[in-house]
Amino acid sequence: MSSPKTTPAKTARRARTPRPQLAPPEQPPSDAALTDAARRLAGDIERGLAEGRTLSPEALQALMAALCRAYTAEIEAGADLLPLRERGNVSNTDVMIMASALLRSANLAVFELGMWQSWTGR
Repeated sequence: MSSPKTTPAKTARRARTPRPQLAPPEQPPSDAALTDAARRLAGDIERGLAEGRTLSPEALQALMAALCRAYTAEIEAGADLLPLRERGNVSNTDVMIMASALLRSANLAVFELGMWQSWTGR
């Protein structure tokens, strides 16, 4: 038995209705002391790199985890910001290496990232 043909009335019922736009949640004010500490740490790391010093793997992993969580918290709170304000000292290669390593460390593929971006619009 074949399936019945779709009638215009059935098609109209299937049409998606637009989702109501929700106001972004109020974002709590930034903690000034935490913000200042993060800026000092970033400066210390930049100066150390310029002098040829590096971080231990454990310290680098702890910082990356904290930054991932902090950035996600900002985005989920409604902020519309990119993780890099200006790329003066971050090259395209730096970004690609980091993006690849983050995906690899979470056992994710570029395909999964693309699917997630298409689902969420992020």
